[in-house]
Amino acid sequence: MSRDRLVLGTRGSRLARIQSEFVAGRLRRGFPDLEVELRVIKTKGDEILDTALSKIGDKGLFTREIERQMLDGQIDLAVHSLKDLPTELPAGLKLAAITAREDPADVLVCKIGKNSKNGCKLAELPVGARVLSGSLRRKTQVLHRRGDLEVVDVRGNIDTRLRKLDEGDAEAMLMAAAGLRRAGLAERITERFEPKDFLPGIGQGALAIEIRSDDEKTAGLAAILEDAEARATTTAERSMLAKLEGGCQVPVGGFGWIEGDELFLKGMVSDLAGSKLIKAQSSIKMQSSEKVQSSQPVDRAAELGVEVAEKLIAMGGGEILMEILAKG
Repeated sequence: MSRDRLVLGTRGSRLARIQSEFVAGRLRRGFPDLEVELRVIKTKGDEILDTALSKIGDKGLFTREIERQMLDGQIDLAVHSLKDLPTELPAGLKLAAITAREDPADVLVCKIGKNSKNGCKLAELPVGARVLSGSLRRKTQVLHRRGDLEVVDVRGNIDTRLRKLDEGDAEAMLMAAAGLRRAGLAERITERFEPKDFLPGIGQGALAIEIRSDDEKTAGLAAILEDAEARATTTAERSMLAKLEGGCQVPVGGFGWIEGDELFLKGMVSDLAGSKLIKAQSSIKMQSSEKVQSSQPVDRAAELGVEVAEKLIAMGGGEILMEILAKG
């Protein structure tokens, strides 16, 4: 397709379209003569809404159909939530850009009318309260803190999940701050969990721009979307996940951040009950603060991810993951 026209593939949910429109807007502002067309593509994850993600098998659940159209030349680029993108991309595709991160934290949302004056908090929920979650990682971390709660699977887009909360018998729900903020629903957040303590999903809050590996024109356009800090931190997180061979079927979380000239990564592995939760952390020094603004930290960030994963495995995380995967 010509340089002055791009076809952008996106899932059809309101949040996916908001994210894709954000990327399209950035491209249009950066290249005023560029025409960007959005094409909605339904994925397997959008079609199967009555089964927990952990029971479906997550390799490409929200990306495979979009990637197939890209490889066929029907679209030029795709916008994904980075946390949905498998760590190993199909042959012929590459990650052209990672955008600056929205808030990576997980949050608590309470049923309308149930909020206390200062907002409903996890510690305030009554014993035995039902809490909705579509993530094993969130579920196990909450059960580790509040084993008396009942955490129930929920599926659907943001609006659907909020409706299920407000109309059902659950008291609260666990969600990602980024999606709520992008959808203009930040007022529903009643408690924010610090990402260095309650570890988020790998890449949570960042958007991934995927293109064909040989498409240099689109790569040049997508370069304006790249954020060097997000690339370094999420590279460390994704490298850790790849080493652990984790995904939606296992409770793995991780968070990378930069302080001064140092890149930190903390990771976690938990059993399904949340009774055994292991955390490990490590860091690397950047040679200079200028390197945060280049691609040079990426290889070392990947090494950091492997280091943290190996720590988790040595601490018993490997045995936990093997037990979970053996149960299917």
